[in-house]
Amino acid sequence: MADVYFNDPQRMTQLVGAHTSVIVAGRRTGKTDSIASPFVLRNMQRMPGSTGGIVVPTFKHGLTNTIPGLLAAWRRWGYKDGIHFVVGKKPPKGFKPAITEPVEYEHVISFYNGSRAIIISQDRPGSSNSLTLSWLLIDEAKFIDYEKLKDETLPANGGIKSYFGRHSFNHSVMILSDMPQTKAGSWFLHYKDKMDEELIETIKGTIYEIWRLKERVRDLRKHNKPVPPHLKKEIRHLDKQLNQMRSVAVYYKEYSSIENLQLLGENYIKQMKRDLTPKTFQTSILCMRLGIAKDGFYSSMKEMHKYNASDFEYLDSLGWDYNPAALDSRADKDVNPDAPICIGMDYNANINWIVAGQPVGKRLNVIKSFYTKFERKLPALVDDFCTYYANHRNKTVVFYYDTTALGSNYAVNTQDFQWVVCHEFERHGWTVVPVYLGNPMRHDEKYLLINQGFSGKQRLMPFFNRQNNDDLILAIQTAGVTRGRNGFHKDKGGEKLAETEEDLLQHRTDGTDAFDTLYIGCEKFPQSTYSLMNFSGVQ
Repeated sequence: MADVYFNDPQRMTQLVGAHTSVIVAGRRTGKTDSIASPFVLRNMQRMPGSTGGIVVPTFKHGLTNTIPGLLAAWRRWGYKDGIHFVVGKKPPKGFKPAITEPVEYEHVISFYNGSRAIIISQDRPGSSNSLTLSWLLIDEAKFIDYEKLKDETLPANGGIKSYFGRHSFNHSVMILSDMPQTKAGSWFLHYKDKMDEELIETIKGTIYEIWRLKERVRDLRKHNKPVPPHLKKEIRHLDKQLNQMRSVAVYYKEYSSIENLQLLGENYIKQMKRDLTPKTFQTSILCMRLGIAKDGFYSSMKEMHKYNASDFEYLDSLGWDYNPAALDSRADKDVNPDAPICIGMDYNANINWIVAGQPVGKRLNVIKSFYTKFERKLPALVDDFCTYYANHRNKTVVFYYDTTALGSNYAVNTQDFQWVVCHEFERHGWTVVPVYLGNPMRHDEKYLLINQGFSGKQRLMPFFNRQNNDDLILAIQTAGVTRGRNGFHKDKGGEKLAETEEDLLQHRTDGTDAFDTLYIGCEKFPQSTYSLMNFSGVQ
């Protein structure tokens, strides 16, 4: 096996080996690949026959992110499918039995030595029922429902003390996330106050002392000299102390993606700064804590306005070895494939958005949002949408637009945005129902309308599919307000770009503006001819 590279955060997390480890780190710091993977591997190898839990916010996330990352790392390290582990099926002959075998293996990783890892998805009812676990990995913790975790999963992490009580990592917990931006998503940040810095430094010092003594033993053996008994005794004593300290230790660390600069390179950081919205870059790459806009433009939005909606039957049919790029709308249970899709858009030289939704009774489900950056213009954005919804049976788009879509175009062609959007959808075989909203609504009127919608005082209340609107939700939650002589406006802050002759409008372009257009259109201009059936499928 080739040498394995671990960056400083990855090495230190493994070195400390605390009973509870909480790592808050930016994208591409190797949280799954080189922090979670060694944690799970250690527990399964050193507690043969044990059962652990891998907790993910949604089954879709586990299928596309967590499990593929774990397996890819193990394969690189020399572990082979069918020989050392199997996923989603009964272990083959030759694999040792677990101390407590699961009832079914559809969502289980089985190791050759009898260890099992149960994949627990919070959007799947009953995932934690009747489990007895010896460890927990909690991935994407900012999306985890803590109340559900506390009531259903943490009590299961009682393990089998009679088998593994001597190990410091029995009942251990690893919590991984990038920086949260909601109060509900911040449940794990308090572990920072639980960490005993002095204890962690003592663990590090003890590890160094053990290493120093072992080096001395190796040197003596290398020169064919006897090893004094007291050296071996001292190493055993320090090992015992280290085990005791680790068994009660809490290790909390925050890292930015720059910690992995040696592998990522400067170009990746620059690209992410260019491609991501500023707030997403600050939280997901730099791992910065940003204040929540409690008095922001969307101040009435609450946690209840987000939902999960995975089609488990379709996701189960994919198995665990599939191409994540092939994932499409068939994985979304909130999508009615026989009803049109309503869209609001925003247009800019540097970023273009589609926010898609379907009215369902008194709800407006925001089912997915798309954006393209820089050289990828509107045709590429429409292509992304049509690719994702290729299996949608009713290929009708209700396209809400206002004057920002008319009479201007950023180097796409000589036609305006509205023409380009309709042309591109029709070119992909979709029928477009264009609905003109007139001039953009004033900011104070829009603020009142949308916040009344969130409060249930309008015809439609907006709800967001968490899995498909990560960037949009973050932008909405942190959108502030600026006040001036002419009332107040949505604060675009660093997202603002200089106006051009082709864009003299009041609104600047970002995902929240596209959402505003969608909500105003569905609320004020419902298309009764294309009314949607009473369909939900959300949790």
